[in-house]
Amino acid sequence: MSSTDFRSDATLRLHPPRCGCALHGRRLFSGALLAGAAAPVLAQDGLREDVGRESRFTKLVPAEQVEAAAAQQYQQMMREAAAQKALGPASHPQVVRLRTIAERIVPHALPWNPRAKQWKWEVNLIGSKQLNAFCMPGGKIAFYFGILQQLQLSDDEVATIMGHEVAHALREHARERMGKTAATRIGANVLSALFGLGAAGDTLLNMGGQLLTLKFSREDESEADIVGMDLAARAGYDPRAGVSLWNKMMNANKGAPPEFMSTHPSGPTRIKDIESKLPKVLPLFEQAAKPPRRFAAPAAAPASAATPAR
Repeated sequence: MSSTDFRSDATLRLHPPRCGCALHGRRLFSGALLAGAAAPVLAQDGLREDVGRESRFTKLVPAEQVEAAAAQQYQQMMREAAAQKALGPASHPQVVRLRTIAERIVPHALPWNPRAKQWKWEVNLIGSKQLNAFCMPGGKIAFYFGILQQLQLSDDEVATIMGHEVAHALREHARERMGKTAATRIGANVLSALFGLGAAGDTLLNMGGQLLTLKFSREDESEADIVGMDLAARAGYDPRAGVSLWNKMMNANKGAPPEFMSTHPSGPTRIKDIESKLPKVLPLFEQAAKPPRRFAAPAAAPASAATPAR
């Protein structure tokens, strides 16, 4: 398929990466990308001290199973997109752009998670108007055309989003959520049996588990912001782009963020959090080698609004 055959406005019934289930190759990266690269050492500077330890809940679910499930689901999504000519070909300018940026970010992943050395990284473009992007466990990245076009993203802003999404995979937030779900169900069954609550008790306790998940989801998003800023800055992309990116997101959705960012704090708080981290991360950006090539956003869409992620 050529770039001219690529359909950027398809209606896809794809599994949403941010839905309430446990998990939300086509081509490109492999484990050799990290294995063959000189993995940078995570220095004491930067934002490492701002991130907590790995959650104990991740130990409840094998990483191999989570990554295998993610890879299977990712391939299913790509097949559905390809069937509608909505999977960006390798020659598409935005696919080249995304993969070029990823090539700079991925080598900095290993210090955050040793498993990243084994991942078969993939980066693809989905032809949908949705304002969305994600990175599944195991390094399966996808951007929706709508977020690139509607927000007219600069390379620094693309790197900010990509760093954020890659951070979710590196910090194994999906695996953590699965572990929390398992722990909640175990606790619910035990408590229901002890107090004779039966199915009604299970329902109430599961509702409590959902609230717990929402709380941790917000923490996960904040952690992904921190790690993502670190990754993008080390790759040579300006971390200050997080401020302009957030303003664009808020403006595009009339004050509300796209669904895939909906668990973040409000706009002003969000920007304040980003700015508070800049003194630590700007030195990394200043010392990093800068990208030799810059890319343009897709041609702006007509006045009609993009479809928010669901």
